[in-house]
Amino acid sequence: MSYENLAEIIKNSDNIVFLGGAGVSTESNIPDFRSADGLYAAKNEYGYPPETLISRSFFDRNKEVFYDYYKKNLICLDAKPNPAHYALAELEKIGKLKAVVTQNIDGLHQMAGSKKVYELHGSVHRNYCMKCHRFYSAEDIMAMEGVPCCKCGGVIKPDVVLYGEGLDDAVWNGAYSAIKNADVLIVGGTSLVVYPAAGLVGIYRGDKLVLINKSETSYDNQASIVVNDKIGVVLSE
Repeated sequence: MSYENLAEIIKNSDNIVFLGGAGVSTESNIPDFRSADGLYAAKNEYGYPPETLISRSFFDRNKEVFYDYYKKNLICLDAKPNPAHYALAELEKIGKLKAVVTQNIDGLHQMAGSKKVYELHGSVHRNYCMKCHRFYSAEDIMAMEGVPCCKCGGVIKPDVVLYGEGLDDAVWNGAYSAIKNADVLIVGGTSLVVYPAAGLVGIYRGDKLVLINKSETSYDNQASIVVNDKIGVVLSE
């Protein structure tokens, strides 16, 4: 596939939506979950798989271990946006991209300048006291020893969707509507195996589905364009 085909689709549309996964952030040196070098493959000292460590049930019963793992592996304050993030922000700025729908929790899309971002799984940058709902930043959380606690004495919880929790209805509905009404859907950096996020591709009604991922996906045979490469390379090109 020549990049000219993708460039032509982008040039001729002003109603593009981007659906992205962990592969968008790996180029910013944030580990993903399912690759050979991802968090699921890495050994940890806790004796539990990552799916357990970042589940709501584990948070409720063992907050100290949860936060130790969470701070070490999911908060990456030194990470910076990469060319994919900046390219998407520029497409929004010139009126072509209507929304970014992301499974990532790192806030890099907003850091790059994107305004309309639906964060399906929440964000490490938002944290709230479970008692009084006071807001705390990721920097606040990292500065606290052990289990972060509010001034009121309540435990602080990240605004991140843990295993066993449902997605936020307003975020889901916004993402659903954006994708359903898009003329072009660009899917990047995701293997499309995590539901319900992967199911969003199925509600797209248009005929210009673009898939950019280093490996094959189950939707490749339905796409207008498939590019097996790093998304930062493709979008910046």
